[in-house]
Amino acid sequence: MSKSRTLRIRQLEALMAVILNGSVTAAAADLGISQPATSRLLSDLSKEFDFQLLDKRDGRLIPTQETRLLQPDIQRVLELMSQISEVSKDITNRQAGHLRVACLPGFATSHLPGVVSKFLEKRPGVRMTIEPDRPERILEWMIGEQYDFGITDGFTGHPAVESINVDIRTVCVFPTGDDLGKLETVTPQDLVGKDFIQPHRDSDFYHQISKAFSDAHVPIQPRVEVRQFTAACELVCNGAGVAIVSELDAVKYRESGLCSRPFYPSLPHSLSLVRPILKKPSLLTLEFIEYFEASLSPYQLTKD
Repeated sequence: MSKSRTLRIRQLEALMAVILNGSVTAAAADLGISQPATSRLLSDLSKEFDFQLLDKRDGRLIPTQETRLLQPDIQRVLELMSQISEVSKDITNRQAGHLRVACLPGFATSHLPGVVSKFLEKRPGVRMTIEPDRPERILEWMIGEQYDFGITDGFTGHPAVESINVDIRTVCVFPTGDDLGKLETVTPQDLVGKDFIQPHRDSDFYHQISKAFSDAHVPIQPRVEVRQFTAACELVCNGAGVAIVSELDAVKYRESGLCSRPFYPSLPHSLSLVRPILKKPSLLTLEFIEYFEASLSPYQLTKD
């Protein structure tokens, strides 16, 4: 039995460089080492494999049949090592990488852009993909490990998905000059006779609102039904009625003539920050999740 040796990545790189260039001289130039050093790497690798690595044909070095059988595996090893090297750089400085974020449609145009912009300011090498869609689709992406991080609502749990749940304060929004502006808080009774812009009936938030109005024995007078808080805010700004929305969205419309007051009883909008459990997150991903969660703090409902 031959003496055991340690296979070195540099030996495999030397072999692939010779196969690519057809000569030891050109391979050495590509590798940035001397020709004798390249020859030594090949000689040691041939001893390790215990067969001839290269043949000479028409003045060029070509792989032997044995080497050809190993070539795809060698290429995969070198590609993997290159990936490991790139990931290690990201881990070291977190200044490069690609984050894939899925979010609710409203977030793509309200809170998220400002957070992303500030996060990227000091990370010039980081790229981000932001994909808005409905909660059901976001869950599918997390289960399929297609995205690094997701922002959704109505999440009830899944064994392949880890979540952080954050309750956001909600407010009643109305146009400037509305008599609701005289109140400190708005209740269902205060909305009697008001055209109401309500959430979509299949949402958890709609059921919260419906219960609050039912408990107060006040009928809901829906004028428009929408899925997104941003759409509700736009409608209120245009005089279509009043709405109850996340404070995160309401603050974006203050300069557009939107006024708001806390709504009572408190109806938190529950956000879930989700990521795949089986896909090991990069430090860059974890850093962004922490950064995003901190951005929600000013709007988070505090429990007494």
